[in-house]
Amino acid sequence: MPGASAIEARNTAAFARFHDATNSGDLARVEATIDALVAPDAAIHAPVPFDAAGPELLKVIWARLLHAYPDLHIKVEDMIAKDDRIACRQTVTATHRGEHLGVPASGRRVTYSEMFIIRFADGRIAETWGVVDIAAQMRQIGAP
Repeated sequence: MPGASAIEARNTAAFARFHDATNSGDLARVEATIDALVAPDAAIHAPVPFDAAGPELLKVIWARLLHAYPDLHIKVEDMIAKDDRIACRQTVTATHRGEHLGVPASGRRVTYSEMFIIRFADGRIAETWGVVDIAAQMRQIGAP
């Protein structure tokens, strides 16, 4: 079994691969990366109103995000890798070009923060916990 630093390096590389895919704006690439990196029984803890779980939930989330924000860009501000987990603080910037959570496209730019903890098992994402500043996002796109 690899040592802690080898596990952390493997998990950091997987995180970087996932991050690069999400910043590509290419839904097919994001979905292929989810298939490769997310365990089939992964637990995704996020307050989202979608009827799906595991990798399929992530695919729904990313399909909706990239529809609403085709130029979405995530900048990692801080990342800490320890044992089987990665914690990250990120800033998201994008232009609201499609319907999102009931709000029609506004053309407005948004910037909001998010934080995630990701647990890996055998080199794949096994569990995530996320906190996204949806209130700031919705306010910036003109939600009532």
